[in-house]
Amino acid sequence: LAVGIILVAINPYKQLPIYGDAIIHAYSGQNMGDMDPHIFAVAEEAYKQMARNNKNQSIIVSGESGAGKTVSARYTMRYFATVSKSSSNAHVENKVLASNPITEAVGNAKTTRNDNSSRFGKYTEISFDQSYRIIGANMRTYLLEKSRVVFQSENERNYHIFYQLCASAMQPEYEHLKLGRSQENNLLFT
Repeated sequence: LAVGIILVAINPYKQLPIYGDAIIHAYSGQNMGDMDPHIFAVAEEAYKQMARNNKNQSIIVSGESGAGKTVSARYTMRYFATVSKSSSNAHVENKVLASNPITEAVGNAKTTRNDNSSRFGKYTEISFDQSYRIIGANMRTYLLEKSRVVFQSENERNYHIFYQLCASAMQPEYEHLKLGRSQENNLLFT
């Protein structure tokens, strides 16, 4: 097992013009170290190693709450979709990202540091064909913070899905769940 390039990125908490298609094309085909450190440089290196050695590659995105892990993973997927020229499959990234609101509702919660903090880990596997074009993706959720279901610290909340279900309690399809207001149901879990 070998560890490759490590990139330390800092969330600027604002949009920067360094993630567009022009920047993707600037990093495409470049060698690591020829350009400034960037998430696209890491993605390009993984893509080249996959194609050169015909071996699976992993990119680990780690950091504190609010560090920008989800956004970095999204940029990486967009990079792969663009450089692999996955014409009919270019929408795989969009399909994977379209599942994100559901995943976030089930696994995100308000914390004292972040109103939409991921309280779980994500493993996203992107599949490529023999020509190294994206043909699919599979997202697995793991390490769900189970303690949040039964206990929340002061000024923190349960998972978003809990409040969404409670807000829909009067809908006919949810009547069998016997849900009430979130404040009432939350008392059952504390």
